[in-house]
Amino acid sequence: MSQAPGAPLKAVGIDFLRKHNSCLHHTSDYSNSSLIVRRGQEFQLKLTFNRELKDQDKITLQLRIGEKPKQSSGTLLSLNARSGQEVNRWCATIRQANGKECLVVVTSPADAIVGKYQLCVKTGPNVYQPEKSFIYVLFNPWCKADSVFMPDDAERTEYVLLDTGYIYVGSPKNIYERPWNFGQFEENVLDCCIYLLDKSQLKPTVRKDPAVISRSMSALVNANDDKGVLFGNWSGRYSGGTSPLAWTGSAPILQQYYKTKKSVNFGQCWVFSGVLTTVMRSLGIPARSVSNFASAHDTEENLKVDIYLNERGEKVEDLTSDSIWNFHVWNETWMKRPDLPKGFDGWQAIDATPQELSQGIFQCGPCPVNAIKNGEVYLPYDSKFLFAEVNADRVFWLVKDVDGESQLVKLREETKVIGKSISTKAVGKNTREDITVQYKFPEDSLEERKAVETACSYLNSNNLGSCEVTPPLEPLKANLQLGMEGETTLWPGNPIDLNIVVKNESAGTWTVDLVASCQLESYIGKVEASLATIKQTIQTEGKPAIQIPLKVATESYLKALMAVEDELLVKVNIIAEIRETDEKLTEELTLTFQYPPLKVEMPETAKVNEDFKCAFIFKNTLSIPLENCKLHVEGLGIFRMETFDQGDVAPGNIFKSKIICAPRRTGTKKIVAKLNSTQVKGITVEKLITITE
Repeated sequence: MSQAPGAPLKAVGIDFLRKHNSCLHHTSDYSNSSLIVRRGQEFQLKLTFNRELKDQDKITLQLRIGEKPKQSSGTLLSLNARSGQEVNRWCATIRQANGKECLVVVTSPADAIVGKYQLCVKTGPNVYQPEKSFIYVLFNPWCKADSVFMPDDAERTEYVLLDTGYIYVGSPKNIYERPWNFGQFEENVLDCCIYLLDKSQLKPTVRKDPAVISRSMSALVNANDDKGVLFGNWSGRYSGGTSPLAWTGSAPILQQYYKTKKSVNFGQCWVFSGVLTTVMRSLGIPARSVSNFASAHDTEENLKVDIYLNERGEKVEDLTSDSIWNFHVWNETWMKRPDLPKGFDGWQAIDATPQELSQGIFQCGPCPVNAIKNGEVYLPYDSKFLFAEVNADRVFWLVKDVDGESQLVKLREETKVIGKSISTKAVGKNTREDITVQYKFPEDSLEERKAVETACSYLNSNNLGSCEVTPPLEPLKANLQLGMEGETTLWPGNPIDLNIVVKNESAGTWTVDLVASCQLESYIGKVEASLATIKQTIQTEGKPAIQIPLKVATESYLKALMAVEDELLVKVNIIAEIRETDEKLTEELTLTFQYPPLKVEMPETAKVNEDFKCAFIFKNTLSIPLENCKLHVEGLGIFRMETFDQGDVAPGNIFKSKIICAPRRTGTKKIVAKLNSTQVKGITVEKLITITE
C-alpha cells in the first residue's frame, strides 16, 4: 500500500549488501549471516522507506557498541545521512535516491573501535531496527591508515586470510611440522573473539589498539586468572578433557568455549599458539605461530638456565625452576607501535602459554621482535623473558655427594645452544622458514655481543642476578669428544641399542671416569622415567675412538611410554672426568621415536554440496599392539572435527575408516587426521582437495 506523500517518513527495510561489501572488505569467507566490514573503508547500505524521499526528510543512522553506549566515549554514533557531517570521523552520506529507496555510504575511521555494532535508522521520531541489525567492524590490514596495515599482498593473504597452516615441533636436530587448522572463518569463531573482547573489559578508547588487544588476548586464550579459553596441562594425564595431542585445529576449541562459556581442557604451547593465531586473524590482525627450538624458561632473569646432573648422569629436577623446552611455540602479530620509540614497528611477539606472571596475570607481550634482537629489554612488554628464551646460556652442574652433603661442581657453560632454528610457515608455500636472524645476530658477531651486553646492562640495573658475558673457553688439554653411534631412529617396541663414543683425536693416553644416563622426557624437559645408566672407567691408550654400549630393553621403557598421554623422547646425558687433567666434559643428546604412516585416500577434486568419500588407512608395522586407538579428523568447510574409536590394532593389522563428506565452500580445502594410542601418539596426515562449483 502506497503512503500519502505527506505521511511521516519511516524506514521499512535495510539491505546490508553483504555480497558486495564483503567482497571489497575481504570478509566473504566468514560463516556469519551479519555484515562484516573492515575499518577505514567505506561500505554501502540500501534503505527502503514507506514513501518517496523528499529533500527535507531527515535520515540518521545510529550505531551503538557495548553495554552502555555514550556519545562521549565514541560508542554511540548518530550519523546524519543528509548533511554527511562527521561524528568521531565516522560519516554517512546518501549516494543516490530513487523513489522509496536510497543508497547510503558509511565510512569508518581507520582507528575505529573494533567489535559488534548495532544499527538502527531514525527518521524524525520514528526508529527502525531490523531483525538482524549487527555490523562487525574489524581491523584492516589493507588500509594504509590502519596501524595493522601490511603492504605486501602475499603476506596479507598468508597472515590474515589463510585458515590452515603448520606449527613446527620436535627438537633442534629433528624439526617436523604439525598441520593446524586455524579456522578463523568457521561458525561462531568470530562471535567467540567478540565475546573475549567484551570479557576483557577494555575501555572503548583502547579497544581500537592492536597492541592492547594482543596483550589482552594473550591472557584470555589461557584459562588462568580470567576463566579464559584453554586450560594448560603438562601432566601427561588428560582424563576429563581432550589430550593436547588430539586437537587438529582451533575452531572446535573456540566453538566449545563459546557454547559453554567454560574453559576447555587441555592445551600445551602449540595449541595455545594455534588458538591465538586464530583469534588474531579473525579480528583482522596479521598473525603467525612461531616455534623456538631449545627454548629457555629462565625464571630468575639472569640469562642462565642451570641443569643439574647426579653422579649417575641423571637429571635432578627439584633443584631449579629453570627449564629448557625442546621447542616452544609463541605468536607474532604485525602492527605499528606509536607507543614506543621509532624502529619498533612490524612483528611483535606475544605468548598465551601460561609460563610467568606479567603485571600480576599470565600474559606475555606484545614485545617488538627488533627489541629482542638488539637486547633492548627495557621496552614493554615482557622483553626480558622473551630475550632469555632465545639467548640464555645453558650451565651443567654435577651434584656430588661429599660426606652426606651435596656439592655442586660446574661442568660446562654453553653459550650457543639456546634459541635455535626459530621457525614459521613460509609465505605462500607449505615449507618451513627459518627466521632466527630476526631474533638474533649471528653467534659471535660484534652485533650479537653488543645485544647481549645491552640486555645485561638492563638486567643488572634491576639487580636481577649476575649477567657477566662468559669468557671464551680455554682449549682442553685432553682433546676428547663425546658422542653417540648406533640406531638413532627409535621404533616403539624395539630395544634401544646405542654406543657412547669417546673420540680421542689427539691420540693421547688418558684415564676417563665416564657415566651416562638414558631418560624418557616430555618436550618441556620433564623426566618421566630413568631407563638405564652406565658407569665405567676407560683407558684411551692412544686409541682414536672407544665405544661403550648402552642398551635398553623394550620392557624397560614401554610401560613408561604407555603411562602418559604425551609424546616422549629419549635424552642421553654423558659426563666424562679426565683424571690426569681434572677436566670435565658433558654432552646431551636427543633421540625421537618414529611411527608407521597414516594414509588418506580421496579424490583430487569434488563439487560443492556433492558427497565424496574419504578413507583413512593405517597398518601397524610395529612389533607391539597399539591399544585404544583414536582417530581425530577435521576438514574446514567440509566437516567439523570427529573422533573415531578404532580399539586395539595388533602387529601387522590394518584399519580403514571411511567418512562421507559434503563440502560447503569452494576452493582448496585440507583434511587433517591424527592418530593417538596408548603406545604411540601424534601420527598425522593431511591431504588437499579442490572444491569447485
